Amino acid sequence: MKRNPSRRACCGLIAILTLVAVSLAGPVLAAQPLKLGVVNWIGYGPLYVADAKGYFKAEGVAVHMVTFSDNATMPSALAGGAIDGAALTYDQVINADAKGRALQVVMPIDYSDGADAIVATQSITKVEQLKGQKVAFNPLSPSAFLLDYALEQNGLKPGDIQPVSMTPDDVPSAMLGGSIKVGVTYEPSVSRIVDHGKGFHVLYSSHQAPGLITDVLVFKKSYIAAHRDQIKAVIKAYLKGLDFMQSHPQEAAAIIGKQLRIDTDQVAAQLKGVKNLPLDQMPATFAPGSSSQSFYVSGKVISQVLLRKKQIESAPKIADTIDPSIVQSLSN
Repeated sequence: MKRNPSRRACCGLIAILTLVAVSLAGPVLAAQPLKLGVVNWIGYGPLYVADAKGYFKAEGVAVHMVTFSDNATMPSALAGGAIDGAALTYDQVINADAKGRALQVVMPIDYSDGADAIVATQSITKVEQLKGQKVAFNPLSPSAFLLDYALEQNGLKPGDIQPVSMTPDDVPSAMLGGSIKVGVTYEPSVSRIVDHGKGFHVLYSSHQAPGLITDVLVFKKSYIAAHRDQIKAVIKAYLKGLDFMQSHPQEAAAIIGKQLRIDTDQVAAQLKGVKNLPLDQMPATFAPGSSSQSFYVSGKVISQVLLRKKQIESAPKIADTIDPSIVQSLSN
């Protein structure tokens, strides 16, 4: 999921210097902590808390979180071994695996729960009314996946609208300026449009398609086979971090705010737009079904968009992109 700038912007130089240091380490690489690639994003709160509270160490695994300025560079870093694991969006996994990189999801981290939305003028009250309309959105982004899913759920096809390629940050000015009646973007741009008082409203949001836009914990298939205990420890520490967020919200908000460089009130507001899944809800994401929370459903939508835009030549089998076994072992 491109996201709130806070998710995509931070410490690119740190990531580069860390990777250089790792590459120079040579033979001592095996003694290094598990290197986990992340970007700054509110949904990764449990990871930040787990790190700050020492939960990784308590579970017997040393983890070094490498902060990237743009998650688009992480699949290559992961495939090349510069990092051991990464927090990616599921569309990145589909894209990477279609190109033979053999990445697998071991755990869902969070999904957008209203933070991504189709915004329209008050005169457009149903998704069906988008037929023939100009719709501004960023192709090959979570906005495109959300739009495709909403159209499909309401009997329309992508060809029924007039797509207007536009960055999420540009959608508010285009709509408020009157050149576009419908746009797809994410917070804080959604609120910027709706709260402006010019007659716009949320027509459809990720709250109606839970799981479609999902962040996931990812490792190479070969790494999973060789380091199952380490990965299991990471997941257990993550779950401890999530529990702490629920039992000590103020302290957790301070930890997350420090990482994202925002105040605690902003942390609370941004958390309303995402949902971190507890352990008992995770197995359902790995199972076939009709809900958009299933990787089999969201993966199909994502693959259709990537194929239509010729970003991939063929879609990978969904079962090859996921490894539910560690989550299942913790759930039993």
